[in-house]
Amino acid sequence: MPLSPNRLPDAYRQMLVIRKFEEAIRDLYMGGKIRGSFHPCVGQEASAVGACWALQKDDYMTCTYRGHGQALAKGLSVRAAMAEMLGKATGCSKGKGGSMHFTDPSVGLLGANAIVAAGLPLATGAALASQLQKQDHVALTFFGEGAVNQGVFFETLNLAVVWKLPVIFVCENNHYSEMTVSHETTSNSETYKRGESFGMPAVVVDGNDVEAMYAAVEAAAERARSGGGPTYIEAMTYRLWGHMMGDPEGYRAKEEVARAREVEPIVRLGKRLKELGYSQSDLDTLNAEAEAIIADALQFAQNSPAPKPAEAFTDVFA
Repeated sequence: MPLSPNRLPDAYRQMLVIRKFEEAIRDLYMGGKIRGSFHPCVGQEASAVGACWALQKDDYMTCTYRGHGQALAKGLSVRAAMAEMLGKATGCSKGKGGSMHFTDPSVGLLGANAIVAAGLPLATGAALASQLQKQDHVALTFFGEGAVNQGVFFETLNLAVVWKLPVIFVCENNHYSEMTVSHETTSNSETYKRGESFGMPAVVVDGNDVEAMYAAVEAAAERARSGGGPTYIEAMTYRLWGHMMGDPEGYRAKEEVARAREVEPIVRLGKRLKELGYSQSDLDTLNAEAEAIIADALQFAQNSPAPKPAEAFTDVFA
C-alpha cells in the first residue's frame, strides 16, 4: 500500500526534525562544542523517511557516516542522538561512538559505519540470520554511489541473490562520491544496472519524493518477506551541504545547488501538503513542533553527564 496521505504531515515533521538536527549539530560544531567529523545529510531526508517508514520496528538497518537522518527515521531517540553527538553517557553509544557510529538494536539500527560499503555485508549477514532462524525480519542497507566500486559490494550482492536473502540495497545517489562527480569514477553511473546484473529486481526512484521511496521499499520488503530475495533501489537525491564540515565545495557550481534547493524534499512535501488542503499555518505548526523536539533534545544532552573514565573500555572488548 502507498504511504497514506494522512501520514504525510507526520512525515513532514520527521523530515523537519532531521533537517533541524543537522542544523543544530552544525552550530554546535562551529561553536567548538563537537569535535571530529560531521557529514550532514541535508537534502536527503525523503529517502531516509520514506525507506525507514516502510520497515517494521524490528527490521534491521545499517547506514553510512551520513546516517543521522536514517537513524532518526528508523526510531532512534532524538535525545540519545543529540547526546551522542556531544559525547555524553546518555548517548545511543554511551558517548563513545560519535557522529559516525549511531547504534540502537532496540529499533533495528545495527549501526552506522565510517568505512565505505561496510554496512552492506553487515545487513546481509543479519538477513541471513533471519532466514536461518526462520524469522520474518528484513534487512535494509543504505550506501552512497561511491560504494559501488568496492569489492565487498559485488561479493555481497552476489551472495544475497544466490541465497535469496531478505535484504534491500538502497543506494542514495547524490551525484558526488565525496568531492568527485560520480561519472568520473564509475564506468556506468547508473548503479541500479549493477544490481540488475546479479539477477535481482532493480529500480530507480526519485529519492526526493517520500511517497515514491515508501512505495519502492514497501514493495521490496514484501517481496523479501515472501522469500523472493533481495531488491536494489537507486534513490536519486542531492546533498545541499558539503561532504563534511569545512568542505569548500569548489567541485560544484553555486547555481547547481540553488536549482537543487528548488526541488529538495521538504519544499516538495510542503507543496504536496498544500495541494491536499493543508495551510501555511498548518506547516508552521509542524515546523514549531520539530523545533521543540530539537530544543528538548539539546537541553537533555547538555544536561547529561560525560562518560566516566573508568568506563572507557566497557563495551569495547569482550
